[in-house]
Amino acid sequence: MDLKVTPVSKCLDKKMMILGFEIPDLLFIFLTMSVLNFLFGSTSLKLLFVWLPSLSLAMLIRFTKRGKPDNYLVHWLRFQIKPGVYSAFSDPTQDLPSPKLKVRMRA
Repeated sequence: MDLKVTPVSKCLDKKMMILGFEIPDLLFIFLTMSVLNFLFGSTSLKLLFVWLPSLSLAMLIRFTKRGKPDNYLVHWLRFQIKPGVYSAFSDPTQDLPSPKLKVRMRA
């Protein structure tokens, strides 16, 4: 009985990119483009109100993400949405005064 061998890619950790953009970035760009097209698509200034902001957003993303880690925008957005104060402990359910140190008087 022979061992069954299946060839696999040697680069499983490579991030998926299309035209130099990561998939979440492309989704954000195309979502912006579709909303602008829905709002301004029937006007005669479609080039100015739909394509120019979308291309500007794409170039802004391209230049601001240069040298940043994978999924930078996703992590940045999660950081902005979460609360501003992080704590290792949950909030107390009842307010108790802090303990006081008893001082003995020597006679």
